[in-house]
Amino acid sequence: MKNKIYKKHNFHKHTFCIWKEVPFSDVADMKISYTSQSGSRYIFTDEGLYRISNHWGRVANCHWRLIPLDEFKSQYNIVAFANWDGFYSNNDVSKLFFIKADVATQEVNFYHKQSVEDQKDIVFRNAKETAKTIRTIKEVLTETNWAKYLNYQDIDVLRKDVVNELVTTNKTFIEIKKGYLQ
Repeated sequence: MKNKIYKKHNFHKHTFCIWKEVPFSDVADMKISYTSQSGSRYIFTDEGLYRISNHWGRVANCHWRLIPLDEFKSQYNIVAFANWDGFYSNNDVSKLFFIKADVATQEVNFYHKQSVEDQKDIVFRNAKETAKTIRTIKEVLTETNWAKYLNYQDIDVLRKDVVNELVTTNKTFIEIKKGYLQ
């Protein structure tokens, strides 16, 4: 599947992108190219664009995820950069996203299907299914109540196995837990 080409006139229309926070000093001498109605400021370059904003995640009809330098704190302006080739087509109904989870660090995130070359053994979900699965994975990683009536020896092994099934199959959480009943 060929990726649509995004530039300054269309990057904000139904896109998914992962932005990487950069220090304010990276844009100190640059001129703002555009300011949105919500107050976000943009600086366009040949390679991509900088965004200065205090809101990330769901932005209008886009899913823009921020990789912060430190822990992200809402209401603070953050400067982030994205390459033009880091924008992908986005909508809420197509199965465009896959999930990666690291049980050891308790990190879970989603990515666009066009950002990965080898797509075998990857389960793609729409935005709603992806968000629901991520919430479930976070519950599995941080809580124990979900495992109350399950048959297992080691909660950490159970967490790893359940998270792996949530990421690599279309099974529901209930279907997965049924496999661990006595």
